[in-house]
Amino acid sequence: MVSRGGHTLGLTALALIIGGLLFWAFRSTILHDEPEEPKVARTLNDFLTNEMADSLSLDYIDKEMETYMSFWHIKGVSLTITRNDSLLYAKGFGWADKEKGERMTPGTVMRLASVSKLITAVGIMKLQEMGKLSLGDRVFGPLGILNDQVYTDALTDPNYLKVTVEHLLRHQAGFSARRGDPLFSTVTIMQQHHLSEAPDSQTLLLTQLPRSLYFQPGTSQEYSNLGYLILSMIIEKVTGESYESWMQENVLRPAGCVDFHIASNYYKDKLPNETRYYLQDDDEPVEEYTHSGKEVLRCYGGNNITGLSGAGAWVASTPELARFVASIDGLPWVPDVISAESIDQMTRYVDENTYSLGWNDTTPGHCWSRTGTLSGTSALIRLFPDGECWVMVANTSTWKGPRQTGYTAELFKRCREKCSASLPARDFFFE
Repeated sequence: MVSRGGHTLGLTALALIIGGLLFWAFRSTILHDEPEEPKVARTLNDFLTNEMADSLSLDYIDKEMETYMSFWHIKGVSLTITRNDSLLYAKGFGWADKEKGERMTPGTVMRLASVSKLITAVGIMKLQEMGKLSLGDRVFGPLGILNDQVYTDALTDPNYLKVTVEHLLRHQAGFSARRGDPLFSTVTIMQQHHLSEAPDSQTLLLTQLPRSLYFQPGTSQEYSNLGYLILSMIIEKVTGESYESWMQENVLRPAGCVDFHIASNYYKDKLPNETRYYLQDDDEPVEEYTHSGKEVLRCYGGNNITGLSGAGAWVASTPELARFVASIDGLPWVPDVISAESIDQMTRYVDENTYSLGWNDTTPGHCWSRTGTLSGTSALIRLFPDGECWVMVANTSTWKGPRQTGYTAELFKRCREKCSASLPARDFFFE
C-alpha cells in the first residue's frame, strides 16, 4: 500500500508539474502576442528645464537678459549655448504666454522666421547628394525642374530660363520686392487678380511669373522670400512629398530634431508647447491676409505665415535649433546630415556682396550667422570660430526693426567674454 500510495503520489506530482509548465507556456504565448505599449522617447524639449541652467557663475547672463528684454519690451526669450557640439546651457526668460501664466522654458517652440531658409538650403544640398538635382539645374522652362505647362505658359521674360537653383539660394534670381513682397501682400494680390481666396504657393507663383525680372539672374542680388518659397516647391516637385514631411523625415529627424513643424497662422491653432506671440503696444490691427475685411493682430492672421513654407514658416525650440546647427557645422562630435563637400559649398565665402547658401554671412575668421524676423518673433544664430554657438529666439516684435540684430550680437559678445569660461563641462544632448 505504501509503495502503491507512493506511486500514486508521484503521478499526481508529475501531473501538477506538467500542468504548470503548460499553463506558463500558454500564458507566455498570450502575453507575447499581446501588443506592447508603445514606448515614447522623451524629447530634448521635454527633458530640459530652466533650473538645469541655474548657476551662480552665470548670474551675469540672467542680468543681461533682463536688461535686454526691458530695453526691447520683449515678453519672452529662449537662449541656448553649445560648444563643440555639446549642449552646455539652455534657458527661457520671461513669459511664453503671460495671459495663461506660462513661463518661457528651453522646450518652448517659436517661429524661426527666415532662419527657415537655412533649413531649406540644407534640404536642397541633401537632394543634390542624392542625385535628385544639381545647384546648376535650371528652374523654369521645358528643361527646368518646375517645367509644368502652367508655369511655362505664364513666362513672358526669357531671363526666367536662366534662373538656376543656386541663384535662388543666393538671392540672385532677379526677383525684387520693390513693388511689394508677394508673400506679404496677399490682400493686394487677391484684389489685383480677382481671387476669392488667399493664394496657395502655385497661385502665388503664377501671379509673379508674367512680370519681368528686375535683373538678369546671377548679375546682382536682392533678398527674396519668393526665391525660397520656390525652393520649397522644388523640394516638393523632386520628392513627390510635402515640403514639411520630406524635410522632417530626411533632414530634421536624422539630425536629432523631432519637434520642428510648419507654423500655423492663428493662436487657436498653435502647438501645445508653442509660445504666444506679442506686438509692441503701438502696433495697430491690420486687415486679415485672407481679405475677409476683418482687422486682426499682425502676428495672428495679418500674414500667411504657413504659406511662407521654407522661406520662413518653421517653428522649433532653441535647443533643437542648436542641435540642427551641430548637424551641419562640419565639427566631428555630432554626425552631420550633409557631407563635408556640401557644408563647404554652403559656407564658402565669395565676397561681401554675395550671400552664402542659406546662411547670411560666413566671412572667414568671423562667425557664421543667420537671422530671422517676423511680426511677433526674432531669431539669431551665431556659430563662432572657437566652436561655440549661441542661439536666441524672442516672442515679441521689435520696435526698432533691424537694429535689434546688432544689439543682440553685442549681447552675445559681452556674455561670451564674461561667461564662456564658466560654462559647465556637460552635454545635455546626450544626458
